[in-house]
Amino acid sequence: METLRGKKIVLGITGSIAAYKACYLIRGLVKRGAEVQVVITPAGKEFITPITLSALTGKPVVSEFFSGRDGSWNSHVTLGLWADAMVIAPATASSIGKMAHGIADNMLITTYLSMKAPVFIAPAMDLDMFAHPSTQQNLECLRSYGNHIIEPASGELASHLEGKGRMEEPENIVRILERYFQADRDLEGKKVLITAGPTYERIDPVRFIGNYSSGKMGMALAETCAARGAKVTLVCGPTPLSASHPGIDRIDVESAEDMYREATARFAETDAAILCAAVADFTPEQTYDSKIKREKEDLLLRLKPTRDIAQALGKIKKDGQKLVGFALETHDEATHAREKLERKNFDFIVLNSLNDEGAGFQHDTNKITIISRTDTVSYPLKNKKEVAGDIIDKLASLF
Repeated sequence: METLRGKKIVLGITGSIAAYKACYLIRGLVKRGAEVQVVITPAGKEFITPITLSALTGKPVVSEFFSGRDGSWNSHVTLGLWADAMVIAPATASSIGKMAHGIADNMLITTYLSMKAPVFIAPAMDLDMFAHPSTQQNLECLRSYGNHIIEPASGELASHLEGKGRMEEPENIVRILERYFQADRDLEGKKVLITAGPTYERIDPVRFIGNYSSGKMGMALAETCAARGAKVTLVCGPTPLSASHPGIDRIDVESAEDMYREATARFAETDAAILCAAVADFTPEQTYDSKIKREKEDLLLRLKPTRDIAQALGKIKKDGQKLVGFALETHDEATHAREKLERKNFDFIVLNSLNDEGAGFQHDTNKITIISRTDTVSYPLKNKKEVAGDIIDKLASLF
């Protein structure tokens, strides 16, 4: 499958000795039918000439804001709209810091800040620079923005030291882009049921038992599945968030019982279900039609268990159907997640820990571990849209 044919790639090159690898990267992209536009920093031109890069791409190289004294200029906005992807390889510690903090002092950074397409960043630097807390913090910052970080390799560096910091090899970067674009429609024709958000368990007309779930993770999963070709049924608890993709059929519910009825009624027609909602485990035995008045005596609420959606779907799951669960834990996280995986008949489970900073309810980021019966993969802190991509990559691989 020629996944890169016709794709428009902006290649950003910064001032690193690894800039020579950009030639091989351009060759690999062009060979697969991509159109490449180079944007290079002034420091990058000290390592490789624009003439060489222009000869390989067949396009003039962009470096300065203004192309002459006649009023002509290079538009970073136009490049941001033109591209299907931006790759910054090599990316120095300096440029990574500028991208993380919006220091738009050259054409490459302004193009990055204007980019509408996904951005792939391939760091290249000495091992101590890469390991420095400031560099690692900047990379985490870029991940949280939704950028794709292509981890550097380990080996002999330009300093003749051994360690992690070598820019990933061009052929591997090309493969990463191919996999990304191949995933574009890998759920075409699939029907996916997703539960999202909290549930509200009513006490009286103005009070309920709930939780802190915002619905952000479930929305990101629904949008990602729909973007990759699936027809999505989103059963969503109370949240102000909206799903904009036309491939999403949203069904709003309030209580755990409402969600149970909708999920069990629709599961048989689906190829997969992702149970991302934070469903209440208990609901009041008695509800009141009018507001409970404050009294001097204590108010005692008796709670009863809600019906278990995951367990119900796990029991009726047919051959070929996939079931994905979530586990939010506070201690013995992996042990509890594996027990839940088996007990609920999941194909894999997504583990969150409330002990991880930036993960869990309300955050725009998440840090997950995907556990199946055959393997366990942990991921760094990422933007929830990027986390959704990792989860759907795993799901798509099961079909």
